[in-house]
Amino acid sequence: MRIGLLTEGGYPYVSGESHAWCDRLVRGLTGHDFEVYALSTGPRQEACDRTELPQHVRLVRSAPLWGEFSAGRGRRAEERKGRGPGRRERRRFAECFGDLVTAFATVPPGDEPARGAPHGGEPAGDPPAVPDGAGASAATGKADRFASGLYGLAELARERGRLPALLRSEDVVRLLEAACHGPHALPAAQGAQVNDLLAVTAGLALALRPLSLDWYGDRHGPGLGGVDLCHATSGGAAALPGLLAKRFFGTPLLVTEYGVRLREHYLARAASPLSAPVRALLAAFQGALAAETYAQAALITPGNTRARRWQERCGADRARLRTVYPGMDAASFAAVADAAADDSKTLVWVGSIEPSKDLFALLHAFAEIRKAEPEATLRIIGGVGRDPQAPGYLAHCRALAAQLFPDEAADARTVGESPVSFEEIGSPEVPALEDAYASGAVVVLSSVIEGFPRSLVEAMFCGRATVSTDAGAVCEVIGGTGLVVPPRNPRALAEACTALLGDPDRRARLGAAARARALELFTVEQNVAAFRGIYLELISHTPSRPVAFRGRDAQGVPQPFARPAESHVPGRWAVTGAATRTAVPAARTPSWAVPEGEPATALPVQAGGGAESGGAPGIRGAAGIRGAAGIQGAAGIQGAPGIRGAGQLRRQGGSGDQTGVTGARESEQW
Repeated sequence: MRIGLLTEGGYPYVSGESHAWCDRLVRGLTGHDFEVYALSTGPRQEACDRTELPQHVRLVRSAPLWGEFSAGRGRRAEERKGRGPGRRERRRFAECFGDLVTAFATVPPGDEPARGAPHGGEPAGDPPAVPDGAGASAATGKADRFASGLYGLAELARERGRLPALLRSEDVVRLLEAACHGPHALPAAQGAQVNDLLAVTAGLALALRPLSLDWYGDRHGPGLGGVDLCHATSGGAAALPGLLAKRFFGTPLLVTEYGVRLREHYLARAASPLSAPVRALLAAFQGALAAETYAQAALITPGNTRARRWQERCGADRARLRTVYPGMDAASFAAVADAAADDSKTLVWVGSIEPSKDLFALLHAFAEIRKAEPEATLRIIGGVGRDPQAPGYLAHCRALAAQLFPDEAADARTVGESPVSFEEIGSPEVPALEDAYASGAVVVLSSVIEGFPRSLVEAMFCGRATVSTDAGAVCEVIGGTGLVVPPRNPRALAEACTALLGDPDRRARLGAAARARALELFTVEQNVAAFRGIYLELISHTPSRPVAFRGRDAQGVPQPFARPAESHVPGRWAVTGAATRTAVPAARTPSWAVPEGEPATALPVQAGGGAESGGAPGIRGAAGIRGAAGIQGAAGIQGAPGIRGAGQLRRQGGSGDQTGVTGARESEQW
């Protein structure tokens, strides 16, 4: 089948885990064709060289979520009508955008949220509360209004192609002002000034840019209209093209989130210099978009239980949630031997150094460990993280280590050394990542904020006992094969590390159990196998999707069984029908059911059969029948002119043969 892979800020341009898991997935599913639709988040990303892609990646399209909108990114100029939006078009835009703004910038009467929350009532970083009772019906009404406005704007962009200009017009500012100063506006947005409204307008214009892209098919190419399944690698802007593909073409949407995009948006906006009204309005829009994404997705695959809870609180149906852990390459760690039950006293920390890793707590905990285990050493291995404060934080960590652990020497003639070292992967002491884990008796994780702990899984692949803080998905990953302590608690961290350093047999048992668990749950093979099954499951539950919503009855209800099952078998002869059967509506043949070099288009079944129809009967009366001389057996039947064997047809006797191929016995009777 043909998969439309939707990404934002990652694959196929930048490195990191957002790139790596997509690359492993694409390379693992060689039986499918992929089309990549990538949204870039900055000029630096587009300046990076694109990674070398496998041959079954047939197409790569990209568009920026930054800067000015280029006319070349939208619909073709010759397809646009007129030079500027007319009165009717502006009126239609005002109606759709008004519904959109009213849905996310206001609250129902009697349901006003507390002030100061990012989008209504919850502090930044917490999932929104699930409404119940009257609040649930009001939330449903808001969701319907948001969807009406969103898809109305999408249809306007598809028909006219001037949505970017309209989103920058004064009408947008007036509509936002009316919503913010209305009686049911969000409390945090009621004091919005003109500068705030302009900032929100700019933010919405970027967030809604996917509506105006030329990704949805035209006479120059099918775009997302030609894929069998859309797989969004995150929520937010990446899922928006998938929503439109489902709206326009009925394409099923799969959403995978290893880090919940809505939570990331809340945390980023809380730390940004934007004013409170701007943060509240943009967060409310992202929350409404996430709710619509979860409502329309055929299946949602969170990467851990924490992400799953967020999605449930945002309205995702529990029946359509299925946890799929990220797949990591375990091959490079296979050569690392299990931890020996010896007297090693080395603690190892591996990761990117930044404030969220809380190395201050680790250093203070190590000071307590040294009191019980004077021979213990601590190796901090990793480079500077992406956080802007990371370089300064590393300098503070070095200073604190020098203060807590001055250089020590065994005697007056020995050069003093500190028990704490700061190293990087690739140095002579640590040439490779697996060498870092192999050098330690216990691997420590001290984070206060963590998503999916990749360093913890790598330590488990190496068979090392671990001591971790309870952050993110740590408990779910460990599953009883390591020790977990509360974050920001140096004393508890020190006690756990001391207990393992003093018990080599326990370390060995925990390390062996950790390796077995990691190899069972967190490998690339299990991740690829899970998505292979999900792809086939979703496409099997999806009816033959009609182009432009053909294949519906008079009331607009889809007809999922309008075409016989054999129509999905490769080859032109798959479109069959008896000479007496009436014509059925043309339907869209999946891409995997079409021979190489032929477009996946509708193939009509003609009522009359005939030699030119390509239909299997090919019988036009007595004159069109050659008899037995025209039959060459199962390898290929050349009896009637309309029958195309070529090794694809099987001899099947009986007048009711649905393949249209009569057996040799019937042909001889003729």
